[in-house]
Amino acid sequence: MTSSQNPKRRALVTGASGGIGGAIARTLAQAGCHVLVHANRRAEAAAALAAEIAQAGGSAEPVVFDLTDRPACEAALAQILEAGAVQVLVHNAGVHDDAVLAGMRPEQWQRVIDVNLNGFFNVTQPLMLPMLRTRWGRVIAITSVAGQAGNRGQVNYAAAKSALHGAVKALALECASRGVTANAVAPGIIATEMSEGTFDADAIKRMVPMQRAGQPQEVADLVAFLASERAAYISGQTIGINGAMYQ
Repeated sequence: MTSSQNPKRRALVTGASGGIGGAIARTLAQAGCHVLVHANRRAEAAAALAAEIAQAGGSAEPVVFDLTDRPACEAALAQILEAGAVQVLVHNAGVHDDAVLAGMRPEQWQRVIDVNLNGFFNVTQPLMLPMLRTRWGRVIAITSVAGQAGNRGQVNYAAAKSALHGAVKALALECASRGVTANAVAPGIIATEMSEGTFDADAIKRMVPMQRAGQPQEVADLVAFLASERAAYISGQTIGINGAMYQ
């Protein structure tokens, strides 16, 4: 997808104020999209990223709303849709709140499910009909290796992420005849602020056959490919990017 192909294609990246989301937003802008840089609590970071993209010659604007608040989400998306359909949706927003299941508090379960899974429904469902009417679209959910292989202390997170794998498979079937694809990208250990406090260098060498953490840009490049014309025949897939951690 290049600016010469369709400079007006609009992309919404949820959770774009973080490391992976920021890399995705920058890369989609470089590919010619107008990027809606979403944040909830980090509005200043989203505004700064949108300004950075514009300074580099791209097109972007910040949008701020809570994915877990359905009415607020609907209102924000209605305003976004006034300018036209969103044809690329990357649901990257996610949180984890770890505890073994025997000691997990109900609010830990609910918050993780709300952001990772219910947030996907809240942002995707209102955008689908406008996207389908254009007969071209890409829905990409950023999940996790934990949703494929599980992880101790992350029953809530693994449940939410693996549910997204099923969601994109079903959505791909619903949208296949309309030129809209749906896929999941499942990163392993990626070098972000979230992972820095969890995995040290020795742990990464033990866990990852490639003996390094992935880079946010590597995830962004995969997402940009799935969002491009070249990926038109790829749908309903969960694609791991994990240094051969899990196959």
